[in-house]
Amino acid sequence: MNATTYLLIAAGGAVGSVGRAWVGTQVARMLGMGFPWGTMIINVVGSAIIGIVAATALASSRSVGGPEVRIFLMVGFCGGFTTFSSFSLQTFELLREGRMAAAFANIVLSVGICLIASAAGYLGTASLLSR
Repeated sequence: MNATTYLLIAAGGAVGSVGRAWVGTQVARMLGMGFPWGTMIINVVGSAIIGIVAATALASSRSVGGPEVRIFLMVGFCGGFTTFSSFSLQTFELLREGRMAAAFANIVLSVGICLIASAAGYLGTASLLSR
């Protein structure tokens, strides 16, 4: 990788991190802090975005902006936006508080819905691009 690639990753990470903070704040304001909805929503959206970008990468004639844009979005933005470390800590806190059902729901819903979002983003985009 060259300096431009690292700068693209850093810029994408900065945008993603600010986006994560904003979305997390807005979701907490709307839904409260009793369950980590913000982290879940952020991870679902990020999973869908990475699926969409990955699908367009395979359809080179209709790719999202070339390798530089893909690096910016997939490694930079999605890396800064999604929050696996936050998900892990919040799940641990639910366990520590004895909220086993909430912790289990957070694990199952986050992993399941993020997997579905990645697949839907990828398959939906691949289908649109194949037309």
